[in-house]
Amino acid sequence: MASTYDGLPKHHQATRSEKLIITASSLGTVFEWYDFYLYGLLTAIIAAQFLTGLNPTTSFIMALLIFASGFIVRPFGAIVFGRIGDLFGRRYTFIITLLVMGLSTFLVGCLPTYKSVGVAAPIMLVVLRMFQGLALGGEYGGAATYVAEHAPHNKRGFYTSWIQITATAGLAMALLIVIGVRSPITGVGEEAFKEWGWRIPYLVSGLFLIVGLWLRLKLHESPVFQKMKAEGTGSKSPIKEAFGQWKNLKIVFIAFFGAIAGQAVVWYCGQLYALFFLEKMLKIDGLTANTLIIIALLMAAPFFLFFGWLSDRIGRKPIILAGCALAAVTLFPVFHMLTDAANPALARAQAAAPVTVTADPAQCSSQFDPVGANKFDKTSCDIVKNALAKAGVNYTNVAAAPGTVATVAVGDRRFTAPDPARLSGEEKKAAIAAFTAQLIGAPASADKPAVTGELARVGYPGKANPDEINQPLVVALLFYLVLLVTMVYGPIAAMLVELFPSRIRYTSMSLPYHIGNGWLGGLLPAIGFAMVAATGDIYYGLWYPVVVAAGTVVLGLIFLPETFRRNIDE
Repeated sequence: MASTYDGLPKHHQATRSEKLIITASSLGTVFEWYDFYLYGLLTAIIAAQFLTGLNPTTSFIMALLIFASGFIVRPFGAIVFGRIGDLFGRRYTFIITLLVMGLSTFLVGCLPTYKSVGVAAPIMLVVLRMFQGLALGGEYGGAATYVAEHAPHNKRGFYTSWIQITATAGLAMALLIVIGVRSPITGVGEEAFKEWGWRIPYLVSGLFLIVGLWLRLKLHESPVFQKMKAEGTGSKSPIKEAFGQWKNLKIVFIAFFGAIAGQAVVWYCGQLYALFFLEKMLKIDGLTANTLIIIALLMAAPFFLFFGWLSDRIGRKPIILAGCALAAVTLFPVFHMLTDAANPALARAQAAAPVTVTADPAQCSSQFDPVGANKFDKTSCDIVKNALAKAGVNYTNVAAAPGTVATVAVGDRRFTAPDPARLSGEEKKAAIAAFTAQLIGAPASADKPAVTGELARVGYPGKANPDEINQPLVVALLFYLVLLVTMVYGPIAAMLVELFPSRIRYTSMSLPYHIGNGWLGGLLPAIGFAMVAATGDIYYGLWYPVVVAAGTVVLGLIFLPETFRRNIDE
């Protein structure tokens, strides 16, 4: 295949061999992304199955942190597999990464739950997530480098955009399978899915592993790497050369701060954070949220190819930075519009009866407890905020004088929280239960009827009403968010390949990419929702992607070079 390719001019129609390269590389990467993002789609269910001993708010944030653990180790996978790829070849490296990813995902579907083995269950889950992260850290750089090194000079953006579309395609495939399995018509139904059906999408990954390995074993090494090895110009120490020499390290910093950081937060905000926002903040049921997201993803997916193609004509830099700039300016209004469209009753209640917590800031904790020891009942402020966090209610904070007992205002009515300092154990427990029932409500029991709380009386819904969801508008807003993702992500692989010399390309591009997408992007859901829990503002977590995207625009305009006319064969 190398000889077939070497005899071709650099501006030609894609050959059959090149189509096989794109298909095998892209499809294998789709399977890896499918494996990796299954957890993100099933976060709430994973929390219930593996983190039973924690309060609901902490459980959800911890589940997101376990999700993020796979992202945290991605840079280490980039170093390990990037070095192997620059020393021994691109093809063999991403065969190994596919094998590690597929086996790790399959084993998640076989894990015992917290009820069965206790704390060992989340520990095993974290270990498998970390293996997934290591594999993905080596996968992306290999696939992007491999395809780019086969591409015509004037089509690198378009060819590598097939790799870029794989992340969304993998997420879409995961969504489709999850929807199919949890549907009462085509699958096991919601209750069975939450109990045991969630395992099925993980077990299905075993089939994808077999198909992916079969495709990748048909590939040969890239011609650029073969030529480099034949001429003896390869790097003997790619890590030291990439990050120990300032001329290369400088490019790593420019790529990270001038492009990757903004791309990462826009990607994870537009796809995963939006999904979590629909379910957790707007209280849309999981099946409906998944369906709305999948429609938007399928509508927007072709634009990865469009912006990759466009970057071959006008450059990578203007498209990536324009996507970051639009995100920085529009994320807040888009998520506010999303609330109006997805849960109109919630939007009406927030406008008509805003919730305000007045308390001594020194008595207010962050509502995040990773070990599950804090019941948030030691101060009046914690009692109020814990109740509101469980109900998923948006509120504002007003600082009170030191020692003031916390109060919560719902519209024009104000309620005073119990003061734990003045109550004994049983008195405190009863007072908290009565306060929570007054504010939130209480379910019916054997000896008591259900109690309707103040929040419900003024219109705050317990969950979104499916009949009130403006589905076309929700899909349009989600489509816009994914469109921003296609702008920043479509051209990024070609740009990263073009920034670095072939002898250290795999290592150099993989590490900054996975630090950005693994740490800045992967931690976004967990950090964003921790910010929401700490402030009570359901939109506060958006400051994270907005600030990072805006910073990337500024630094990218100043320092990021244009690369789309570079020759990468040297």
